[in-house]
Amino acid sequence: MKVHPVPKKRNITLRYDTASTLSESASLSLRQKKLRRLPHIFAKVLELPFHSNADVFVEETADCFRFVACTDDEILREGIRAHPVEIYPGVTKVVIRGAGFLEFLVGELELDVWRFRLPASTRPELATAGYDDGELVVTVPKDVNFIGSDVEDDDDGDQVWGEGNGGGRLVLVQ
Repeated sequence: MKVHPVPKKRNITLRYDTASTLSESASLSLRQKKLRRLPHIFAKVLELPFHSNADVFVEETADCFRFVACTDDEILREGIRAHPVEIYPGVTKVVIRGAGFLEFLVGELELDVWRFRLPASTRPELATAGYDDGELVVTVPKDVNFIGSDVEDDDDGDQVWGEGNGGGRLVLVQ
């Protein structure tokens, strides 16, 4: 075992001038950049009135997202609606509530509920909700003219297969 000698000069300095330390911290905070957008907040979110570990069937089609959850909740059977809430400019949350939930604030913070991050191609303001045979069905339509979508049509006329009507070019490679 090696023992290190204690240094003769100590580099510990104590500061008792608290006013100067407060002014230094204030000047540092003024130089920091302001956070423009929180990176952990998604632009579009769907929130269902279930526990976060509930079983929800998610189906994606070319024109919409469909969410189906089995429930026996009597409150959800009547007056179920999708409420789009703009939390911040550019950040939209779709909250699903029944008639019995109207006394609560739509924008209130609930931590342990089922959430789904919606892609940019969805239209949350057109979301619909319904109750059918013990299942809550929520439909969020997609924007088919979205720039990043797969169903986008090219207008350049140089499509290899045409519009699917057989009028395009056929390229044979041997």
